Order: sequence, then structure tokens, then C-alpha cells
Amino acid sequence: MIDLLIIGGGPAGYVAAERAGHKGLNVVLFEKKMMGGVCLNEGCIPTKTLLYSAKIYENALHGEKYGILADNIRFDYAKMISRKKKVVRKMVAGVESQMKLNEVTVVRGDAFINGRSAEGFVVLCNNEKYIGKHLLICTGSEAAVPPIPGLEEAGAVILTNREILELTEPPESLVVIGGGVIGMEFASFFNSLETKVTVIEMLPEILGGLDVELSAMLRGIYAKKGIDFHLNAKVVQVEGNKVFFEKEEEIHPVEGDKILLSVGRRPVTQGFGLENLGVELLRGGIRVDEKMRTNVPGVFAAGDVTGFSLLAHTASREGEVVVNNLTGRPDMMRYHAIPGVVYTNPEVAGVGETEESAREKGIIYNLAKLPMAYSGRFVAENEGGNGLCKVLTGEKHGEVIGVHMLGNSSSEIIYGACIAIEQELTLKEMQEVVFPHPTVSEIFKETLFRF
Repeated sequence: MIDLLIIGGGPAGYVAAERAGHKGLNVVLFEKKMMGGVCLNEGCIPTKTLLYSAKIYENALHGEKYGILADNIRFDYAKMISRKKKVVRKMVAGVESQMKLNEVTVVRGDAFINGRSAEGFVVLCNNEKYIGKHLLICTGSEAAVPPIPGLEEAGAVILTNREILELTEPPESLVVIGGGVIGMEFASFFNSLETKVTVIEMLPEILGGLDVELSAMLRGIYAKKGIDFHLNAKVVQVEGNKVFFEKEEEIHPVEGDKILLSVGRRPVTQGFGLENLGVELLRGGIRVDEKMRTNVPGVFAAGDVTGFSLLAHTASREGEVVVNNLTGRPDMMRYHAIPGVVYTNPEVAGVGETEESAREKGIIYNLAKLPMAYSGRFVAENEGGNGLCKVLTGEKHGEVIGVHMLGNSSSEIIYGACIAIEQELTLKEMQEVVFPHPTVSEIFKETLFRF
């Protein structure tokens, strides 16, 4: 008998498979495309590889600020893409190696849930039948395509995060529909390569859900770099390579060689027999409890398919929760300390409550903030740059409830804030922690002394 059937080899599925195999469970994982899912093949890893190339190029262009002089600085886009593919191949091979190491059976093909028999859950793949005691659904998400008139007729001009990664050269101009994390990362990348970028965002500010003050600061930085932003703007039509948006009751056109659709993602719940289980859905995703259990005993769901926190690191943790509970370690999913990062240049990172979310929930908080330039390491490595660190603490107990940063190295620092929030560490307890010097991370501790 198979202990655990897993549909989907993304961050939720492959991490769950690795953990389960390591603990001695008999695991079968089904993946119809490449191991690693969207994150490894079409999202997190390829975009960060390209963004790093763009960052190196920008640093070279402005090397004189650091005493480094160079002439005829240019980029090789084809080599950037080639390196991106090499990195992805290496990471995919690493995931496959972990499956073998932990004795996970990987089945390539379209899995289909055929219901439940007296023996267990039945999954069909490649004309073979697999029966398992438990079933974990990790089918992920796909790019949402809004019903904008003219999209289909525009053809190859329209790109999602998948197609834009396969461009053979940067476009002269790019219109980004949606100023969220994905939209801003691609806007950052192509802006660095001197593409004329326009971002159209329906909300009052980019990066919805993140700290509004930091989002506005990042927008200001990129506006100075040449990106045009249109906020409170609703796209109403596409005609060829022209996008028409409504703002303040007026219709405005903007033109681009390519148009990137970046308005979010939606859970994949169709096409693999989910309807044969009677699983309940919620807001377009599979409904689960704090142990990632669905309403059907023995059936779990993790990752983007739940439609709750569409982040790779959330997905991996959800997969771990499933396996821990199956192997005798009581565990539950908590979402109050999930970090969010935007890998622009400079980076944005945050975890816990923002000022906006705290006010919305009626949480009384204390706030301290400090420019990143208070960190000697930051000044040494970011000539002419600045940023901000914000810390929120609960008024009654002084526990850390939110930390948000704008400035490079934020993505590598934020985990410390995650620990503080997860462990409910107080302001006093964090002040007594010794931080290494000189590091940019010291900005966190310095901000704690501004309360």
C-alpha cells in the first residue's frame, strides 16, 4: 500500500515528498511537467537569476561611485537567458536527486483522481492505477487572465510571466498591467536594460498588501529611473499593442512593443478529477483547516491550490505540516509570520502586521523607523542609496508584530524578524540579542532602540 500520493511537484509537493520519504513513508509523486513547479521553472528562480544579471549590469554602469572605471559596458541578453536556463536545470536536477535519495517514486504524466475504493484513493496516470492511503493535492496556480476586450486578438504582443521569460531580446517598450510583486520585478528587470516601462495599477499604490509607505518610496525610486506609473487606473481595452485605461473618468492610451499581464494568479482546481472526491472549495481554491486537511478524510491540499498565501515558502511549510501530522508530530499552519519579498533593486521585505493591517484589525501598536543609512555596511555598499526599516510592537506586551524594510539585503535579513514574531519575542528581548558588526542586519536592532 502506498502511504501518500502527491499530485504536483512544486514547492509544496516536492518538499512534502522529501520529508515523507525521509521519515520512511512510501510516497508516489505525480508531475506532468518539470519538477519544481512554476516557482523553479517559470517564477522564483529564473526571475531572480535575471534580476541578478540586471543588478550586476547596473552596478557596472555606476562603478565610478566605488572607484571602478570601465568603458563600453554592455549586456548580452542571450547569455542572460542561457545562464537562467542553466540555473534552472541545475536546481531541477537537485530536486530530482532529493527524490531519489529519499526513495520517492516520481511518475511523469497527467494524474487523474478516479475517486476512492475500499483500499484507498485511486489515481490514474499513464494507464496505470495507483492506490494510496492518503492524498495530497499540490496542483498550484496559473496566471489569471482578466476579461479585457481585445486581449485574444492582440496575439503574441500579450505575455504572462511564462512567455516573457522566453523573449530572445528585450523589447523597446513594455506595458505592465498590474503593479504587484511579479509586475514590479519584471518592470525592474527591463528598466535596468533600458526598456521603456509603463506600469498600470488599479489600486491607489503598487505592491498591494505591503507596507504603503515603503511601496510609495520604491515607486518614487523607479519613477526617477524612468518608469511611468498610472495608479487608480483600470484597463478597459487592448487594441494591438495599445492599452487603454480609465482614470478619473477619462480614457488614456499607452503603447508598448509588448504587454505583460500581471494581475495575479488563480488556483488550478480543474482537469485532474477533483470533482470525484467531493472536496469543498473556498474563494476559488481548496478549503483546508490549520492542518491542511480538506473536508474529505485522508485528503490534504497545500500550496497555491488553497488560494490563500500564494508563495513558495508558504507552500513548502504547508507540505511539511501535512507530513508532520501523518508521521506523529502534531503541527499546524500559522500565517502571521510569513515573509514577503520584492526582489527589485532596491529590495523590499516585510513580515507580520503593517500599519495599515494593524489599524484595520484594531490592533494598538507602537512604531519606530530608521533610515537604512544608519547601518555602516549599508552605506559602504550602497553609495548614494537609502531606504527604511520599520518595526511595529504591541502596545501592551511590547512583542514584535511587524517588520518592514526597503533596501538591499532586506531579503536576507527578514528571517530574523520572522523568528521574533513567531516566537513572540519582546522589544526588550530583541534588544539583548547580539547582531554581527558590520552588517546591514544591525538596522533591525538599531530601530528597536528608537522606541
